[in-house]
Amino acid sequence: MSTEHGLGQRRLVRRLVQLYAGLVLYGASSALLVEAGLGLEPWGVLHQGLADLTGVSIGVVSIGVGAVVLLLWIPLRQRPGLGTVSNVFVVGLAMDGTLALVPDVRSLALRIPVMLAGIALNGAATGLYISARFGPGPRDGLMTGLHHRTGRSIRLMRTVVEVAVVATGFALGGTLGIGTVLYALAIGPLAQFFLRAFAAPAAPRSPAAVATGTPAGAILRP
Repeated sequence: MSTEHGLGQRRLVRRLVQLYAGLVLYGASSALLVEAGLGLEPWGVLHQGLADLTGVSIGVVSIGVGAVVLLLWIPLRQRPGLGTVSNVFVVGLAMDGTLALVPDVRSLALRIPVMLAGIALNGAATGLYISARFGPGPRDGLMTGLHHRTGRSIRLMRTVVEVAVVATGFALGGTLGIGTVLYALAIGPLAQFFLRAFAAPAAPRSPAAVATGTPAGAILRP
């Protein structure tokens, strides 16, 4: 029993490290896309547009949007986990922290590699925090919740939500560009690769476990 208990503790520690490392890296990678100025991921376009409109930092806007989206889980009967709530706060704080530390990038010769690094690190971050199995992020859970409630495919729900998000963000002044296109093309394969690379050992199932499933379908296009 003591050996099993020790293994369980080490497994939990590994999963927690993966979760928070992934969320911090996700925020940092999103900040790199902002610094590159060549196009953001869909929700980043909305966050930037709202930040420009309100004068609030993009990280704080990300936290606010995440909290609002989490409230939408209630009618969808989704159940948040530790990773869900942590996602709301950690990503936004990491984004603002990275933007405060990274110097302005003006040269196109530097902006392109910063953009590519942001996309690649975002894929790694996605693999880290999802494979920790502490619950989906609020935006991913919105898509899976709509899928369950409407019976429509996750692909369709993701497309509808992200088109609406991008259109709204662009109308508010968010940045669309080559980075947005490359992100859309690359994030699926990158996330799939890193999900396998960072897969944590399965923990013993518990009736009390809440929202520990991996919402891979919300991230990876089938």
